[in-house]
Amino acid sequence: MEELSVKERIERAMNAIDWAEFVEYTMDMHAADIAEVLESRELDEIEFFLERLDAELVADILVEIDEDIRTQLLKTYTSEDIAHELVENMDSDDAADMLSELSEELTKEVLSKVDDKEQAKKIAHLLTHDEDTAGALMATEYVKVQEGLTALRCVAAMRTQAENVDRVHAVYVVNEDDILVGTLSLKKLLTAKRTENISELYTPIRHTVLSTTPAEEVANTMQKYDLFVLAVVNAAGELLGRITLDDVVDFIREEAERDYQLASGLTDEVESDDTVFEVTKARIPWLLIGLFGGLIVALMLGENEGDIKSVPALALFMPLIAAMAGNVGVQSSAIVVQALASDTKEQNIIAKLWKELSVGLVNGFILAATMYGAGLLLGYGQLVTLTVAVSLLAVIIFASLFGTFIPLLLNRFKIDAALATGPFITTANDVIGLIIYFQIGRYIIGY
Repeated sequence: MEELSVKERIERAMNAIDWAEFVEYTMDMHAADIAEVLESRELDEIEFFLERLDAELVADILVEIDEDIRTQLLKTYTSEDIAHELVENMDSDDAADMLSELSEELTKEVLSKVDDKEQAKKIAHLLTHDEDTAGALMATEYVKVQEGLTALRCVAAMRTQAENVDRVHAVYVVNEDDILVGTLSLKKLLTAKRTENISELYTPIRHTVLSTTPAEEVANTMQKYDLFVLAVVNAAGELLGRITLDDVVDFIREEAERDYQLASGLTDEVESDDTVFEVTKARIPWLLIGLFGGLIVALMLGENEGDIKSVPALALFMPLIAAMAGNVGVQSSAIVVQALASDTKEQNIIAKLWKELSVGLVNGFILAATMYGAGLLLGYGQLVTLTVAVSLLAVIIFASLFGTFIPLLLNRFKIDAALATGPFITTANDVIGLIIYFQIGRYIIGY
């Protein structure tokens, strides 16, 4: 077959005259590639295409496809279809993620129709875990063996379990009390003598997480130790499941999108197909804060109207002071938020405040000196230029400290620190920056 792009192959498959031609164009296509192309098609076209695919591939595609499209597609399935065609062809974690998007009543109905009752129980258990925890990320399909087995019996036990596991990322070793004690290298198993005990072959377990461990900590652990798979245990050390790198990548992407929206001033997650009411509800809180901040600025300017009339040139630099305060504050808060996201240990507040103060001082002196020289060259007068330069230095130092302190404070009270990089910081710094500006003006110019 000629070399065609995924999009072209799907296009030709949809227009295929017979089954053989359809199979020719869909052969060996990856579910992620298919999902990416289908996301740009109309819903009826997607349904038409999926109806002609193998149920296992359809299940993989629905795991990869956009959540909103998946929600629409699931409405075309009966509870029995979801159970037999989708859930039974998915890993438990993917099935749990999909079912979490359905109503509680429909989820119960689907699980009641899953033929493998043990799998249904595992999925139901996954649904009880809090969102963004290790328990919500983990899959319950894994291969485990008893440490007292010989290499020959170990292979037989693995072969039996592997029938229910699509990919064997690790072989876990448990003791007689079902406590996780280590992992078994396939290379060692293949080269071991048939009668050799695996207690002499496995590597003691080093890294595990509890089912209640926050997902961010899971991601940090896997990144720090370059892990492709991570075991999840309960407080007693019993193996509950495993988390693979692809699960963590999905979480990181979703978390990044959520933080970006928070930083943009959106309090709720917004999708492109949300209603006007839903989008407005997400945007209006921070817009109201911005409006309130603007009213405060207006009142403050009214209070300083006489000062502006006395020295009109001061008004020219108000946007500069406000903009620099907002920019510096956002920079500082963004750095702290990033540090908090990658480090789960208790933060040293004094050290961070001191570092940002030092950075603020250096940046402030450079920008203030630049402003002073530029102001004199442009002929704004020595006192006005000195006022702007000193105010710029003071505002930058304050904004650096404020932008550092706020996310640390939010984090201490278990509030998403990404809020600190949004309109709250910029609005607060605008207001306080102008207050500092006029106070310094009064002191230097003496109006």
